[in-house]
Amino acid sequence: MPFKDIIWEVDGNIGRLTLNKPEKLNALSNNSWAEIEQAIAEANENDDVRAVLITGAGRGFCSGTDLTYTGDLDVPRPFAGRAGRARTRMLCAAWVYHCEKPTIAAVNGVCVGAGLSLALACDIRVASTESKFSSIFIKRAISPDTGTSWLLPRLVGMENALKMMYTGNLVSGPDALKMGLVSELVEPEELLERAESLAKEIASGPSVAVEIAKRLAHDGLHRGLDEHVEIETFLQGSTRDTEDIKEGRLAFVEKREPIFKGR
Repeated sequence: MPFKDIIWEVDGNIGRLTLNKPEKLNALSNNSWAEIEQAIAEANENDDVRAVLITGAGRGFCSGTDLTYTGDLDVPRPFAGRAGRARTRMLCAAWVYHCEKPTIAAVNGVCVGAGLSLALACDIRVASTESKFSSIFIKRAISPDTGTSWLLPRLVGMENALKMMYTGNLVSGPDALKMGLVSELVEPEELLERAESLAKEIASGPSVAVEIAKRLAHDGLHRGLDEHVEIETFLQGSTRDTEDIKEGRLAFVEKREPIFKGR
């Protein structure tokens, strides 16, 4: 499907989603959200995609909502009928969060507002030393949206999250690393190489087990321990008839690194 605001491409087992409005620091319109949702839907449906990498074109990741956009949707959202009509576009970050595949944000430059929500929705964030983060909503006299107030406390703790949401101040890359907002910080010229290397490492794993691990980690935030252990045991059964589990055992016996095929 052709896109206008993003570039979506599958290279091997990696799906690359690049926000592509560099002249606006990749500000997000309703159409941008629809395209992101559609790309994630395609990733979910494609078994060859084992990891999704999200980044921004040009000198920034995303400057938030495009307040100048007045056009219609060029790409339909992947939700039909009444379900689509009743579904707010503000759930786009949640759609990314619930992506069945591992997601990595490569944060280059500014990452604020709804762009922050998009980065927070990813499983892992690798950032440039020049990256800057802000829950900028308060600077516009509005409360957070697109999931920031749910995602941020879970990543950086309540105190750090509230400080960001109360002030809207910019958080530098090094400070983001200290508070756990990102997991790695690299030089700008190394960012995509490092993010792609991590995506390839994850994609080379046993994808059935990887996707179940993501589901368990997310769902475990809302379950008690005893119930969760029972769900773990049940879902682990889904891996027992895969080719990859046989390869994992054989590699252990033969004292070598396993070569997984994702099936």
